[in-house]
Amino acid sequence: MDFAGNILILEQDEDSRKQLEVIVGFLGCQWQSGSLEDCLSFLVSDGNGVTLVIAGNLGDHDITELLTSHSQIPFIFTQVHKEEDLPKLPNMIGILGKDGTYDGFLRLLRYCQAFNSLNKKNKQSSHARRLLKLLVGKGNAISEVRHLIEQVAPTDANVLILGESGTGKEVVARAIHELSDRHNAPFVPINCGAIPGELLESELFGHEKGAFTGAITSRVGRFELAENGTIFLDEIGDMPLQMQVKLLRVLQERVYERVGSNKQIKANVRVIAATHRNLEQMIADGKFREDLYYRLNVFPIYTPPLRERSDDIPLLLQELISRYSSEKGVGVRFTQRAIESLMQHQWSGNVRELGNLVERMIIIHPNSIVDACDLPKKYQYLQGGDDELSEKDALLGMFDDNANDDTAQKVNNTHSIEDRAQEELLAMPFKNVLPPDGVNLKEMVTQIEVDIIRQALDASDGVVSRAAEMLQMRRTTLVEKIKKYGLSSAGV
Repeated sequence: MDFAGNILILEQDEDSRKQLEVIVGFLGCQWQSGSLEDCLSFLVSDGNGVTLVIAGNLGDHDITELLTSHSQIPFIFTQVHKEEDLPKLPNMIGILGKDGTYDGFLRLLRYCQAFNSLNKKNKQSSHARRLLKLLVGKGNAISEVRHLIEQVAPTDANVLILGESGTGKEVVARAIHELSDRHNAPFVPINCGAIPGELLESELFGHEKGAFTGAITSRVGRFELAENGTIFLDEIGDMPLQMQVKLLRVLQERVYERVGSNKQIKANVRVIAATHRNLEQMIADGKFREDLYYRLNVFPIYTPPLRERSDDIPLLLQELISRYSSEKGVGVRFTQRAIESLMQHQWSGNVRELGNLVERMIIIHPNSIVDACDLPKKYQYLQGGDDELSEKDALLGMFDDNANDDTAQKVNNTHSIEDRAQEELLAMPFKNVLPPDGVNLKEMVTQIEVDIIRQALDASDGVVSRAAEMLQMRRTTLVEKIKKYGLSSAGV
């Protein structure tokens, strides 16, 4: 069989190590070996390329610590170890047999391949979860953005992010950085439009002491801060032409100089740029260099405006409220009518505008429910009659045990005295005692179910998937019950 990867042999005894080398070489596998200390040092310093360790006599080294420190690498042990003495950890695959180990070795290699394959899937799944956290939405437009990010992140290609202001271009840039091999190095953003042209060179490349008036000390530039990482050049369309020439040299030659110095500094930096401007039109107008454009535009990503993905607004609201609540300890809930009204807005400020609205509503209605009529006038697209019970009143009854007297009176006025008496009876704690006049069992069971669902939605802040876990039922089942009983939740 073909084993994809490198095998590292850890064996203190030289004769035993040579025997293992013969077996591995006979199978046609790639392997590395040497003195035990050298191999252990290699495993610690550069173990990413190792896909299997064969461990024999390890001297005084702690096997449990070795397995735990390299939990992503499968280990096979030789017969010098007894299975009962080895720790029961997932990456302890097995022990070579006594019979020359050929068939047994092939079997263990298959187990190692399965282990590595599972780890790879788990790692990809972890990356996908991190990416989903950064870019909220289920629509085709944002799904395409996520797909492009996953494609370009592992490379070092320059990326140009295009889109209107407030569409999350920096979030896309950070996602690319987080999913790349540079994620442990710095991510350094700079807004090219917020810094005067005469100071931009110093900001990007740094300066030496005395390079210009006011330069009383040397200063490190953004490129130097981003070494081995990523620099994000936001609003690249606002960069002056003379700076575009200097940036082009850095992209072509991968070197730069501090202002006031002639010493070249190598730049191992990934460049991601973004703009809301039409760069092709700026090239035609002579305001942007065509050669720089093609250097930056190796891999373009377009971030769609919020009006083109209005179906993502409920998820975005949920995420924005969750973030604000975790930071400030204060939240808010939007009724279904409020959400539907927001979905009809054009959102010229895109996700940034939505975030500002959420923060404003939390300040005005802390830990309360926002209905369509509570939104600022420019966001009100749905009008309801005064004689109808608003969804806000219904939700207040669902989530607030201490609903105000006006709301209670409005609800009571919609029912007859007999209906209210029946509701009061149904609202009593169920104590397995049959009232003297009997009871409508079906209605009582329904009321209990509605109350429990309300409590679960309250405890989960209206997130249906969490409420379904608490009730130990499928999410789709809970959604149907919410619709059946006329309940509502922003997380449906």
